[in-house]
Parts: sequence; structure tokens; C-alpha cells
Amino acid sequence: MILDSLRAFCKTLPHVTEDVKWGDHLCFLIGEKMFCITSLNAASPYVMTFKVTESDFDELVEREGIVQAAYCAKRQWVSVERFHHMRDPEIRQYLTKSYELIKAKLTRKKLAELEQGKTKKKMSDGL
Repeated sequence: MILDSLRAFCKTLPHVTEDVKWGDHLCFLIGEKMFCITSLNAASPYVMTFKVTESDFDELVEREGIVQAAYCAKRQWVSVERFHHMRDPEIRQYLTKSYELIKAKLTRKKLAELEQGKTKKKMSDGL
């Protein structure tokens, strides 16, 4: 996988937005909450960071090229050094899980706003 295909995949998930933070990090969000962080800087030591369950964390950090993410909640986020440390289907699986973990923490109000925004967009697309 490369950044372009990661971006394309993340954008297929419902209600995902993207934002550049800290000058060179492309972040993917659901309801204004990040579920995946990537670097736009080729010299960055990590290509992506995402949220995981505790059991996934324990399994992933045992692997070469995957570490606990700096500056993120302990045992809840991992960083991957290079895309080749994970197969593409596996990346998509973990990003979907990360998305779902973040989405599950959104308030009912925020989820309703997202759904209303989707409906409004579809209605305006038809005009």
C-alpha cells in the first residue's frame, strides 16, 4: 500500500473527512475525531498511526516495524514504520477497526449530525 491508496480507502468509509495537522500530517477523521494519522513527509520515521484494541496492541507491537505510538494514549495507538510491514488487506482491516473504535465513542448527537449531513448532501447532489 502507498499513501494514495490508503487515502482512497479511508475516504470510502462513511462520513470521513481529512485534515492536515502539525504542518505535515494528513489525518483521517470521523466526527472530527482522528482514527488514522499519516505523514506527508517522506523522511518521517512512521507512515501511519491508528487506534487499536488492547489485544491487537499486544499482538502488533511484537512485530517488526510496529511500535506504540508516541504522544497517543498508552496501549491504544500504534505506529507503523513502513507500509511493507503489513499486507494491504490487513491495513484495511485495522483501519476499519480504528474507524469503528472512534465512531463508537461519538455522542448520539454527533452521529445524528453526521447522518443529517449525509442526507442533506444527497438531496443537494440531486438538484
